[in-house]
Amino acid sequence: MRRTRFGNHHVVFAAESKFSRRVNSGLVRKRHPRLQNRAIPAHQIRPFVPVQSDAMPQAMAKKFVSWAEASIDHHLPRGIVHRAAFAPGHRSGKRRILRPANLQHGLPGYGVYEGTIANGPDKGLPYAVLNLMGRVFMNGTNDPFRAADEILAGVRAKIIFVDFHAEATSEKVAMGWHLDGRVTAVLGTHTHIPTADERVLPGGTAYQTDVGMSGPYDSVIGVEKDLVLARFRTGMPGKFEAATGNPKMCAALIKCDGATGRAHHIQRIMLGE
Repeated sequence: MRRTRFGNHHVVFAAESKFSRRVNSGLVRKRHPRLQNRAIPAHQIRPFVPVQSDAMPQAMAKKFVSWAEASIDHHLPRGIVHRAAFAPGHRSGKRRILRPANLQHGLPGYGVYEGTIANGPDKGLPYAVLNLMGRVFMNGTNDPFRAADEILAGVRAKIIFVDFHAEATSEKVAMGWHLDGRVTAVLGTHTHIPTADERVLPGGTAYQTDVGMSGPYDSVIGVEKDLVLARFRTGMPGKFEAATGNPKMCAALIKCDGATGRAHHIQRIMLGE
C-alpha cells in the first residue's frame, strides 16, 4: 500500500460516523470479534474508521469502510492508524474506544488513551487522545475545562489530541483557547457540519470548531431527507432512518513537531466518491 508523508509527524482525525450505532453488527464482529454483543451509544464512540449500523446496507458498509481505510492509509504511516478494539486497562493496552472523560464518576469506560506509534520512522513516539463533552445544551457531564486540566497533568506524551464533542460553538472556541499551547489539537465534533475556521492558535494548538460528519451527505445530518422534512412540516414525531446516498468522510490533517507537540499546520479534508 502506497504511503505519503506530509511532514515530520502526522495526526488524523476522522469525524464521528452516523453509521456507528451499534458495534455488534456483522461487519464489526467479523473485524473485531472482541466487540461482539457489546452495545455502545453512538455518541460515546469515536472511531478513526467508520463502522456499520443495523440500518446501513451491508454492501455499502463494506465499501465505505474499505474506502475510508484506503483513504487514510494513503496519507499516513500505517502505525498511526488504529482500528476499534476493546481491552481492559486505564491508559494503554489495545483499547481504542473512548467515551467523554468528564462523565459522572463511576461510569464504565475511559476518556483518555496514551500510546506510541507502532512502526515507521516515528516508531515509539508517544501520543495521547482525550475525549471531552460539552455542557451547554447537553446534560450528564462534569466541567470539561477542569477535567482537561486534571487529565493533562498526568499525561506524559507531547503530542496530545483533544476531541471536544459539544453543541455550542462558543464552548468549543473557549476550549481551544483554554488548551492553547498545552495540546497539539482541539477539534470539535457533534454538529455534523464542517466549519471553515481551521487555524493554528498562537501557542501552537491546531483548532477547528467542527470537523464534520462522516456519512451520507444526501441527507439531513445523516437522516433520510423526507423523514426529517415531514417532521419539520407537520411537527409530528416519526422514526428516523439512516440515509445511504453520497457518503463522504470529513477529517483534519495536522502537522506537528514530535519533540514539542506543537502544531504548525492544519488542513480540512472531505473525501468522497
